[in-house]
Amino acid sequence: MGEGGETIAIAEENGGLIVDSGETNSTWPAMRFDVSPYRTHHFSKQFRASRNPNNFLKGLKWSPDGSCFLASSEDNTLSLFYLPQDGGESNGYGVTIPEEDSYGASLLVNEGESVYDFCWYPYMSVSDPLTCVFATTTRDHPIHLWDSSSGEVLIFLSMESAAWGFCKLNVVALRCTYRAYDAMDEITAAFSIGFNPGGNKIFAGYNNSIRVFDLHRPGRDFGQYSTLQKKKEGQAGCILSTLAFSPTNSGMLAVGSYGQTTGIYREDNMELLYVLHGQEGGVTHVQFSKDGNYLYAGGRKDPYILCWDMRKSVEIVYKLYRATENTNQRVFFDIEPCGRHLGTGGQDGLVHMYDLQTGNWVSGYQAASDTVNAFSFHPYLPMAATSSGHRRFSIPDDDDEDNNDVQLKADENCVSLWSFYVTSQENTSDEHNNGLASNSHHLNVTGEEENA
Repeated sequence: MGEGGETIAIAEENGGLIVDSGETNSTWPAMRFDVSPYRTHHFSKQFRASRNPNNFLKGLKWSPDGSCFLASSEDNTLSLFYLPQDGGESNGYGVTIPEEDSYGASLLVNEGESVYDFCWYPYMSVSDPLTCVFATTTRDHPIHLWDSSSGEVLIFLSMESAAWGFCKLNVVALRCTYRAYDAMDEITAAFSIGFNPGGNKIFAGYNNSIRVFDLHRPGRDFGQYSTLQKKKEGQAGCILSTLAFSPTNSGMLAVGSYGQTTGIYREDNMELLYVLHGQEGGVTHVQFSKDGNYLYAGGRKDPYILCWDMRKSVEIVYKLYRATENTNQRVFFDIEPCGRHLGTGGQDGLVHMYDLQTGNWVSGYQAASDTVNAFSFHPYLPMAATSSGHRRFSIPDDDDEDNNDVQLKADENCVSLWSFYVTSQENTSDEHNNGLASNSHHLNVTGEEENA
């Protein structure tokens, strides 16, 4: 009973994943960043079949269970790709950049306007189709909740501690939407969305306000909280562009804005705790460390990801460089499951890896020939996904209708899956015994001391 309780406690610190392999405990895959990963799958051609000749990728996110990932593109489409059953394994040498895609998307969701943001339901599991949902927000539209297994829109009937109820509806007859209205009683679109850790609410960022929707009550019922503070500093006069919850269930919510600030709020009553300054451009992505003690924020036309200590948020801990000083594009970064390293792309097509304990650069590799706008680690496999692309402006030429500026190479405007080499279990154990596992920046789920 004691060992089981400790295993559950460790799992709660790591996003709810319980690692159990019978007699011996399993470990997180200890990825090697001193050598470049190898490409296992590649997707590009299907993104160029759009009627929009200037179509490009805007970002991607793995599902919480790691079974699939969702990619957003400029043609207002979200493409869902399932991971092959072999987990993306190859011969260890990778694949060259092919002209043909590795395989096609399993699901396409066409939104009416430009997609601002999207997010997965935090307890999504492919073994339970009722939880396979994700939310999207688009320009001039309300928030939509989509079924990732069929593309149909779902409506929640009930939600209790252990019981969920859904009803599939005819898409033409009714949509499951979460609608917010402005002072003129017109629908206003959210710029950022996210599920709370409990999975029962959707938080949405608007202009100078945050609206909170109850997941099982679609419609226009919501709680509204203004970010304008009277007689004290707040996030005033700005679009709330990104948000993230602390993974340790501490009740903290980070909200980034185009006003170059990041506000830290309490989740339960949206009380403003403090505001972080220092970003050179509008904040486009925020993410907590795995232990919730640190916050990382990146912005547009800003070459640095800033690290803040949530326990003493007076000064910036360190800055991580990336080539984003000349773009307004949102560039997503991610932290590995162990919490030790951070990966980010940039305009130079490189993916940079940083050690979060020291803030030092570790390695980098060429992922594409254009802007790598998203890098995402797999939730539990030694893999990662990247998306690349940017808007290209061409000068009209009356003599030549086929403009060469939109003729892309195979490693431009593409999605790639990468596999990292891993260290042996013995080396991982030695590293932990040297004291690295005790640092709060990454977590140890080996349980080797219990078996000793």
